[in-house]
Amino acid sequence: MSKGLLIVLSGPSGVGKGTVCKELRQRMPELVYSVSATTRQPRAGEEHGVNYFFKTHEEFQAMIDNDQLLEHARYVDNYYGTPRDFVEQTIGSGKDIILEIEVQGALKVKEKFPEGVFVFLLPPSMEELKDRIVGRGTENQATIDHRLSVAVDEMGLLEYYDYAVVNDQIDLACKRIESIIVAEHCRVHK
Repeated sequence: MSKGLLIVLSGPSGVGKGTVCKELRQRMPELVYSVSATTRQPRAGEEHGVNYFFKTHEEFQAMIDNDQLLEHARYVDNYYGTPRDFVEQTIGSGKDIILEIEVQGALKVKEKFPEGVFVFLLPPSMEELKDRIVGRGTENQATIDHRLSVAVDEMGLLEYYDYAVVNDQIDLACKRIESIIVAEHCRVHK
């Protein structure tokens, strides 16, 4: 049996990673979603092992100490990370797994798992990215400006990715990523 792929979908805030990932998973139900570990408390309706692997701070620290995470970050007094075992077991069983993650986390994953397939999702233009961020209606002007500045910096890291996909239309972006997955399975070294 051949191994599955780790597909890492990344890009700047507002580019539509979550929307594209959700649509891609509907189109490719065999694609496993990489479940993150977190120290935050479960929200109503969330299930352990489905939405997150819920861990205590001590359990999470042990995962860090034992190199059991492909990446991790702290956000608002809680930790979030990608469990190495879940990813390795999934691809070892021949299934593909997708990890939707911000740019800095993706680069950490690449250090520990360079054989992954790294896809950078791009906006059609910076103006469109600004419109998407503003359209959320959740941020003030200073936050919007900061997100756009960070997005420009993150786009400068495109060279560390295997593929770039423009998210001009969700359907087209998904078709492009599906094509990448098919092509990766056809590579001679696989």
